[in-house]
Amino acid sequence: MAGERRRARGLALQALYEIDSVGHTADVVPDRLIREQKLSEENDKFVRRLVAGVIQNRSEIDASIEKFAPAWPIQQTPVIDRNILRLAIFELLIDNEVPVKVAINEAVELAKKFGGDNSARFVNGVLSSVSSLATR
Repeated sequence: MAGERRRARGLALQALYEIDSVGHTADVVPDRLIREQKLSEENDKFVRRLVAGVIQNRSEIDASIEKFAPAWPIQQTPVIDRNILRLAIFELLIDNEVPVKVAINEAVELAKKFGGDNSARFVNGVLSSVSSLATR
């Protein structure tokens, strides 16, 4: 279950990356990625909830990134790191479905897999600061 949930987060990240970098629409991208990956119905809904939640709350999420990573203006943050942070901050501050440590750990793992050499450290640092706002 945890492996499939991690894979679902990876798909949500891929969708967010594509939406952010290419400008494809949020209603088309998840459909295509999910269809290609054949997720369980539960994880299909999870991916859609994550993507929709990030898109709907993006300005609030981006404000958190700017507050806790002031040296990195949001548009200068690498696209992959920006979207890993968006995904994790949605899970930490808005969705409230997973424990704080799980959300941070999953984001760091995504950064290790998809990001650059310093991505995991950057993501961990920002999310450790953001987690002080989490209500659980």
